[in-house]
Amino acid sequence: MNNDHLIREIDAALTAHAQWKHKLSNAINIGQCEQGADAIACDDRCAFGQWLYGQTLDAGTKARKPYQVTRRLHADFHVSAGKIAKLAEQGEKAQAWALMDSEYSYRSDKLNRALQKWRGELSR
Repeated sequence: MNNDHLIREIDAALTAHAQWKHKLSNAINIGQCEQGADAIACDDRCAFGQWLYGQTLDAGTKARKPYQVTRRLHADFHVSAGKIAKLAEQGEKAQAWALMDSEYSYRSDKLNRALQKWRGELSR
């Protein structure tokens, strides 16, 4: 896979994962999610996760550290998002907001930094 394609996928992931904060905030406010909490917690259901686990990436890319780190952080991100979605569905707004401001923000920032670093390495 060429670097231009990888960069486009990473850019799409950065955009899509930035939108999760809005989706989760909305879910907390209205008490329901577009998707169920269990689905949100799965890291292979979003477009980026399907790409990460799919067949378009070659074995060499998957063996490198940027991919490995991104895959782990992406999974952690979805676990946190799933927890927030579950709390939102249960009407636990205060707990959901607290998790959003702590664990979710931390994991989201780490994922974004890893994606940006991977993108930077591909742009050289």
